This record gives sequence, C-alpha cells and structure tokens, in this order.
Amino acid sequence: MGVPFTFVHAADLHLDSPFKGLTKVPESVRDRLRESTFVALRGICDVVKREKVDFVVLAGDLFDAADRSLKAQLRLQRALEDMTANGAQVFVVHGNHDPESGRQAKLDWPEGVFVFGSSSVDCYSAYTRGGQLAAHVYGISYPTSAVADNLALRFKKREGAPFHLALLHANVDGDPAYDNYAPCKLEELKTAGFDYWALGHVHDRRTLNEYPHVVYPGNIQGRSIRETGSKGAYVVSVAESGAVDMRFEDVADVLWREVTVTIEGLEREQDLKNRMLSALEDVRRDAQGRPALVRVRLIGRGVMHDRLLQPSIAEEWLEELREWIGAPEETEAWIWPESILVRTGGTLLLDTISEDEGFIGELVRKGIAATGSADLSKALLDESLEVLHRQPKVREWLESRTHDERVQWIQQAMELTLTLLRVEEAG
Repeated sequence: MGVPFTFVHAADLHLDSPFKGLTKVPESVRDRLRESTFVALRGICDVVKREKVDFVVLAGDLFDAADRSLKAQLRLQRALEDMTANGAQVFVVHGNHDPESGRQAKLDWPEGVFVFGSSSVDCYSAYTRGGQLAAHVYGISYPTSAVADNLALRFKKREGAPFHLALLHANVDGDPAYDNYAPCKLEELKTAGFDYWALGHVHDRRTLNEYPHVVYPGNIQGRSIRETGSKGAYVVSVAESGAVDMRFEDVADVLWREVTVTIEGLEREQDLKNRMLSALEDVRRDAQGRPALVRVRLIGRGVMHDRLLQPSIAEEWLEELREWIGAPEETEAWIWPESILVRTGGTLLLDTISEDEGFIGELVRKGIAATGSADLSKALLDESLEVLHRQPKVREWLESRTHDERVQWIQQAMELTLTLLRVEEAG
C-alpha cells in the first residue's frame, strides 16, 4: 500500500510557437496567438496551486525550437518558480523540438526541479507535500532532434516505491500523423512493470491503456486548425490502493474549431449566409469568453454546389464573413474565420452517373472503385499527379497521405469534373 498523492501530467508546451502560415490575420489576433502558449502555461501553474498537487511531470517539447528563445526560457523559469513555491516538485524530459543539443541560456532552475539527461534513464523520488515517498519517476531526454532508438526498452523499474511513473516523449505504435521518434509498442509499455506512462509527442489527448495507464495529454495550446478540441493537462489522483483517477483541465487561451455547415435545402445565398453566421455564433457561445479561430467546412448536396465552385467564390465568402462577425479589436472573445472549405456535392448522385455509358460514366466508375481500395486510390493519384511526383518534397508529402485523404481528393475531383462538364454543356 502507498500514500495518496496527486500530480499534473502535461506535455508539448511549445512555448513561443511562431504560429506560421496564417494569412491576412489582424495584428491583434497574431499578438494573442503569440502569447497564448505562455497564458496556457500560467494556466498549468494555476492548476498546481488550486489543486495543491504534489508534483508535475512535463513530457517533452517544452520549447518550440531547439534553439530556445530567451523569452521562452525566462517564462518557463518563472513558471517553475511558481510551481515549486506552491509546494510541487517538477520532473522534465526534453523531446525532438527541444533536445539537449539546442542552444540554451545559462539559467538556474529552482530547487525541486529535476531535468532528465539523455545518456541513460534516470530515476528520481517524488514526495507528497507532507514529505512521504509517493513514487519513483523515471525519464530520459532526447540528445538531438531525431531519435530513432526505442527508448522505452531502456526503462527498468527500481524497487522501493509504491508507484512507478515513466516519463517518455515517443510515438507509440507508429502513428503516421507524427514523426516516428523513439518508436515503441503499446504492448512493450504495458508489460514493463510501470504504473503510469506519462507520454508526450502526440498532440491529441489519448488514453491508450488503463492499469497500467499509458497516456498522452496532448498539447496545452492548439497551434493550427489541425489541433482543434480541448487542450491542457491531466490532474491525476492516485489513491492509497493505487487506484488512478484522471481529470482533464483545459488551459488553452485561444481555441481552434472546425464547424460543418450543410447546403442541403438551401437555394439562396442569403440562407447560406445565415447558416454560416449561426454556426460561428454557436462557437462564440461555447468558447465561454475565449477567442477562437474557426474553419467553416461546407458539406451536403444541393443547388448551391455549382455556385460555390466558381473561381474565388470561397475567398469572397470568407472576406465577407470576417466583416460580418466583427473586428477582433472590438472584443476579447473574438471569432476569426480562418478558412472556408468547400466539400459539397451536386444534386446528381455519383452512383447514378456511374451507370451511364460513355466517358463520364467510365470516369466516375473508376473514381468510385478507387475510393474503396487503398491500393487503387494511391495508383490513381500517382498516375494523375505524375508531374508533381518529380519533386522530392512534394512526393514525400503525397506518399504520407492517408487513404481517407486520398478518397476525399478523388471525390472532390469527380464533383468538380462533373460541374465543369455541365457548365461547358450549358454554354
């Protein structure tokens, strides 16, 4: 039997992230985004103080770049001082974004902060605020930005503690959406003898297993439209019996959201405008006072489809949405439409068209067949994008796309082809 204790598990802070790639963003939005990772870090500090946690584990990528900005390092130092002043120990590993080899300022970390090195898996003792041994905490940092070794195999449990927590920045089971650094298998983690694997690297919140717990908390602040949903850290309470209770704390300062708006049943632009504005107001209400960047995804089949595929029409809608929703400078809880994706279809079903004889029917039949097979979808796109495949970086990006993404491209291509053919026939 052990002693009850509570810890915070956070990862992927990416402090001072530059938020690249945003176009036509007002300065007020850009400034808020640049500060958002630091605000989220302060949110972690607030959780530590409010919940009176015994210790904190930070599972890598505390900084966004190997050569950490001085601002990020000073802000982290201040946050660690705040955590330890409130009675919590802090255990840190570095990942692929902030490896040991990166340039670092010569700063003193507060007493009670333990940073794991990269030469071997070390073990530190974590204590309750009352001074009782709560757990052994194990970890290893990245020496450089690209680690191909299975670091999980180096973790060996040391007896003498009631609970054993392993801190690791890794890609479990080779998730293709993330760089395959420190690759390992879930089965290896489950059978290694540890009670909790505090993971980092994957920006989605995931619990891969319970007892032993294998957990990704995700990042603390979304950095692009690919990182929607709640962002923050887990508050983990461990009972005297070893039972684990996890509660997620959302600390993100700026939200990223995607909303879907269907064109089904719409015949007028005014109706589409009303529907999009209503969706954005729903986001504003659900954000509870926080700002949000929103992507509008138009879906469904209807008579508006052909009009939405006209050149530059999506950009025109986007510009007008930004005007209607109000300037970010006017309120703290602003909404900024990030983009509009047109994923609609015409009134004619592809299955019906595929029954036709001739070129169009054959084209659609080939496309439908490709959407049902990963091999066929890849072969069709390889053939269609042969010229692009000659560019190494483009080829690498295309090769990394999933079957679902390829299916989406093929369906869009079929819809667009049919629309263009109908326009040509009408002309």
